[in-house]
Amino acid sequence: MEQELISGTITAVLFQNQENGYAVIKLDSEDGAKITVVGTVPVPIVGERLIVTGKWTTHSAYGKQFEAEFLERLLPDTVADIRAYLSSRAVRGIGPKTAEKIVAKFGEDSLKILDSEPERLAEISGISMKAALEMGASFRRQVGIRRLIEFLSAYRIQAEIAVRLYRVYGDGAMERLRDNPYLLTLPQFGAAFAAADTLALELGFDGDDDRRVEAAVIFELRYNLNNGHTFLPLDKLTEATAALLELDGATIRAALERLTELGRVELDEIAGLTAVYLPEYYEAECEITERVCRMASAAPTVLRHAEAAVASVEAENNITYAEQQKQAIRLAAERKIMILTGGPGTGKTTTLAGILSLFDRLERKTLLAAPTGRAAKRLAELTGHDASTIHRLLETQISPENGEMYFQRDESQPLDCDALIVDEMSMVDVLLMHSLLKALPEQASLILVGDPDQLPSVGAGNLFADLIRSGSVPTVALTEIFRQARESLIVMNAHAVNQGQLPVLTAKDRDFFFMRRRAPEAVVQTIAELCAKRLPENMGIPSSEIQVISPTRKGETGTVRLNQALQAALNPPQPGKKEKICGEICFREGDRVMQIRNNYDIMWKKVGGGAGNGIFNGDIGTILEIDPQEDAIRIRFDDREVLYDSDMLPELELAYAITAHKSQGSEYRAVIFVTYAGAPMLLTRGVLYTAITRARELLILIGNEEIVAQMTQNNRRNKRYSGLRLRLVERMS
Repeated sequence: MEQELISGTITAVLFQNQENGYAVIKLDSEDGAKITVVGTVPVPIVGERLIVTGKWTTHSAYGKQFEAEFLERLLPDTVADIRAYLSSRAVRGIGPKTAEKIVAKFGEDSLKILDSEPERLAEISGISMKAALEMGASFRRQVGIRRLIEFLSAYRIQAEIAVRLYRVYGDGAMERLRDNPYLLTLPQFGAAFAAADTLALELGFDGDDDRRVEAAVIFELRYNLNNGHTFLPLDKLTEATAALLELDGATIRAALERLTELGRVELDEIAGLTAVYLPEYYEAECEITERVCRMASAAPTVLRHAEAAVASVEAENNITYAEQQKQAIRLAAERKIMILTGGPGTGKTTTLAGILSLFDRLERKTLLAAPTGRAAKRLAELTGHDASTIHRLLETQISPENGEMYFQRDESQPLDCDALIVDEMSMVDVLLMHSLLKALPEQASLILVGDPDQLPSVGAGNLFADLIRSGSVPTVALTEIFRQARESLIVMNAHAVNQGQLPVLTAKDRDFFFMRRRAPEAVVQTIAELCAKRLPENMGIPSSEIQVISPTRKGETGTVRLNQALQAALNPPQPGKKEKICGEICFREGDRVMQIRNNYDIMWKKVGGGAGNGIFNGDIGTILEIDPQEDAIRIRFDDREVLYDSDMLPELELAYAITAHKSQGSEYRAVIFVTYAGAPMLLTRGVLYTAITRARELLILIGNEEIVAQMTQNNRRNKRYSGLRLRLVERMS
């Protein structure tokens, strides 16, 4: 079919995917026809003029459409089109009434005024100088971002990456991009190497250009951080990079030599391997080793009348501690560093309370922290002491020079404490532990608490397991399941699964149930019914206190499909309830949502007073309000409220259903866990154990009992390249 060319003005935007730029728009062509145009049209705005090259197609449901393949975009130049453009709220602070005033004052020059002389907008009654300048900045930002989006979309690079790029480099983003397209692969931008490489080669970079080869080496190292590796063996890194670029190993090794000389990678010998590190991970492993070994080797504090002190704590708390618990309480008071581990029902919380009571008696100022907001909140509820996230404890800051995150608390401004207790240590990665140790005063003690059988941290390293397996840190492992806990089938089944034994699935009158559903649509339908009606009405558990967990995001029973069904059941569309489309997700007022990447510079206000910055991967909140005039969404995360711009929405997803990895560190009154078909790497004992231990009162497994058996037997744990354990062993020997 031959290509045609049409031109006209956008009169309506029917649909837009902010991630990939796909849109469905209505176009008034110059010959008067009204045309539906579909294709990649990033951030279309009513009033824009388009010159579109493409072909006619016929959709089975929507009829005749023009499919865009290439397009040229022009800002509106007639008074009517400029009025429509500004009335569409393309520029923050300008709605239909303000647009009418601007066009009445400046006519066809309105957009030129916005771009180059925004202060003149203050000549209009009702527009302050501050508002005028903000309107001009918004217009220039919108035009700059749109140009970047158009440029990158031709190479299938997501629109959200263009937004991040503009945030860092502003109007100089395009120049920086042409100079080195591989900057797109930096962590703050997050483009795939293949996309940046396609762009670079299109711009004339040679296949063996030093910048290309060096970027590929760094990309391989960063990419494998996602697999938990703090380093890669030299031969594996060389082989992987050579395959990626279709170049020989000698070229890759030459690039590694240059990168080593520049200090952009570090080489070290680990167990007979030449290990290649990114500098920050090499530094983190070395400095963690040094500090932990120094603390572990410190002479114990002589605790006078230790037995009497513990007995006083028992009397104060009206409890009799088991011998393992007494040992942990004494060790916490005597040693600079210790580890406390144990599964559900073994008394970790009771032991922590005892440690805190003893520290109070010893007048030790103690801080409590956990990796996530929910884990910190739970720690505070269980102990009766204030607790914060590690990020807030370390006081996250954003550098005004480069926009990168750093912690205000470090060696020069350490924490004000005599002791620090950190819970859910299995979630803590190497970099976060490094920052924590840098901020810990030399005289302070450190108590690390967690369950080593939980899933490992999302970030690189095998920190908690390495600390335990090295034998370098005094450790108390609580193993006795207390009598009251034995009455919980959740607790007993968790321990059974952890030992490779099948959980009891036949109980009908306790806190652990299995519901057989063999078809995926039956699984989804039953879960929706349980959350919307059966558990709230029959067991008095509101839907807000039920968390659905699935091993996988994709598939017929993955979190994406479940969230669609649960949103329809729990928060359906209603008149007056506002919505906002982002990609394939329709966000609605009242929705439960999750932040899916760390955002260190987003500002929040605390309910009841106070403010700060930073919303982190895994934080769950509720949409309070969608404001179409400001193109913003107000979300409440526990006691903090945040205003999200529309270009930040790709950082959110629905959270009625989440993966087991995302559930770590949290506890829910009721958990529904999907046991249906999925990838073997996700159907593991660790995933099942983690899901079971998230439930406080009720756990329902729903799906296929054969999958439960498969997960119980599959104790696969992906190997992570980490040098920390060997460094600790060597240092302490």
